[in-house]
Amino acid sequence: MKEKKKSFILTYVWRYKWNYILGIITLYAVDYLNLFIPQFTGEITDGLRSHSLDINGVVELIFSIILVGAGLAIGRFFWRIFIFGAARKIEYELRNDMFAKLETLSLRYFNENKTGDLMTRFTNDLQAIRNLLGPAIISAFDAIVLTILVIYKMMTYVDVKLTLIACVPMIIIAVGGYYFGEEIERRFGRKQKAFADLSDMVQESISGARVIKAFAQESEELDAFGKVNDKNRKENLNVVKLYAVVMPLLDVIVGVSYVIAIIYGGKLAVTGEITLGRFIAFNTYLGSLVWPMIAMGDSITSFSQGQAAIKRIKQVFDEEPDIFDGEDILDIKELKGEIELSHLTFSYSPDLPKALDDVSVKVKQGSTLAILGRTGAGKTTLVNLLERLYDVEDGMIKIDGYSIRQIPLRTLRENIAYVPQDNFLFSDTLQKNIAFGLVTATLDDVIKACEAACVHDNIIDFPEGYETMVGERGVTLSGGQKQRSSIARALLKNSPILILDDSLSAVDTDTEERILENLKELRKDKTTIIIAHRISTVVNADHVLVLENGKLAEYGTPDELMALDGIYRNMYEKQQLEKQLESEV
Repeated sequence: MKEKKKSFILTYVWRYKWNYILGIITLYAVDYLNLFIPQFTGEITDGLRSHSLDINGVVELIFSIILVGAGLAIGRFFWRIFIFGAARKIEYELRNDMFAKLETLSLRYFNENKTGDLMTRFTNDLQAIRNLLGPAIISAFDAIVLTILVIYKMMTYVDVKLTLIACVPMIIIAVGGYYFGEEIERRFGRKQKAFADLSDMVQESISGARVIKAFAQESEELDAFGKVNDKNRKENLNVVKLYAVVMPLLDVIVGVSYVIAIIYGGKLAVTGEITLGRFIAFNTYLGSLVWPMIAMGDSITSFSQGQAAIKRIKQVFDEEPDIFDGEDILDIKELKGEIELSHLTFSYSPDLPKALDDVSVKVKQGSTLAILGRTGAGKTTLVNLLERLYDVEDGMIKIDGYSIRQIPLRTLRENIAYVPQDNFLFSDTLQKNIAFGLVTATLDDVIKACEAACVHDNIIDFPEGYETMVGERGVTLSGGQKQRSSIARALLKNSPILILDDSLSAVDTDTEERILENLKELRKDKTTIIIAHRISTVVNADHVLVLENGKLAEYGTPDELMALDGIYRNMYEKQQLEKQLESEV
């Protein structure tokens, strides 16, 4: 398993091995054909100079050059199809597989990794890998094979000594390329990190635009963005500066080779050791070595950047989810909704206080449990644990008599409909947002759920009705409309267990009463858990659980808790007084 992870890029390349094999064969044929044009040019020059070539011979050689050119065009077309096509497909599969991997990861991973950084891996890093598997392979192959073929041709067709002397400066490129590759990999890694920070800053600023404007923090945000943007600029310039030094040096080295060829090769041509045509051919061959040298620099850059990107992508693939189906998982397809908490204790980390401490309660199938408590009492933590977004010790939470860790994750979450506090909506139509948990739902099904959530009348007032596009995170809707749309989405799912996490806080009391009445009718024989701050939301619940600092403070029916003269009654009387004062005002 570890070996597979180590070479995970090679597994993708292996799937397209025939593309690469055929591409490299075609590329070799192109490089081989490249050798003939300088030779034919030299033969024409020598033939015309010595008058040993007539017009028919010249036409024949020109026709040969045209054929070689046609072969080069066809070959270059096919190696692009084979190799570039394979690189594009691998990039596509990597992006799909990385997204699928992210879908399996637990909340902890997303809490610890910024959105901007993940987006950079999906874009810039995958592009760098595509360049490694496409252009870099071609550049490296061209640089090595064409160089060998050209040098061999220069030695056999022209002169061995001239070839060796002219190519001595090329050794500097090979040695310098190694150190250049290491440095570019380091600088590229820092560049990607800076770009990730920039992307994250932009994403947060756009998402929090309303908060920024509400607090008049535009200038402060601009200053903060300027600092992040400046760091990104500097890291990009560090990469550019390296290129600015290396690429001119490359030109200098190639120029030195030309000077040697002209001086020493000219001497050989004057003394008659080589013909004028072969001297011209040699310089043409030497010119054809310029591209391999540049290609070598490009391939070193692409390989270095690709390696840095592979490390970042591999970090995602190597990440293991905290929550997964264990070996003791049972073949459970459906749940009824009986919930039992047994000495439930949980802390988000060992160095933090307990979010829940020794909470025990049993919720019968078809009953309604209300959870009350001050902010930070552990209400949301409790329902997060019911969805197994975090793990607890085996047996602390049971559903239908099964430990929650014995229930397949997919079964558990398919049988729970959850309306979170933030009421997240996607940038899509209202119909698709509400039908998100049930893709087979028809428009009639969506309308019925919206009627139960008391949002149907609002939706039909929109010009586009259920086809109304919702802004990012539902920004175009009011708080109450978002809450009721989220409730409709959960009701449409019709799961055995429904969890409403403070999901009626943004609606008026009359609408709240109608929604609760509809819930009572729709949720017969199904379990409902309601987290609320208003006593009016929970007065008709079968049982009320009151949490205080993560501990069970009170538990019983609403009437029983009123008789206790404790937290529940105190909250009830306080809210009644507030309501009375508001009515008097």
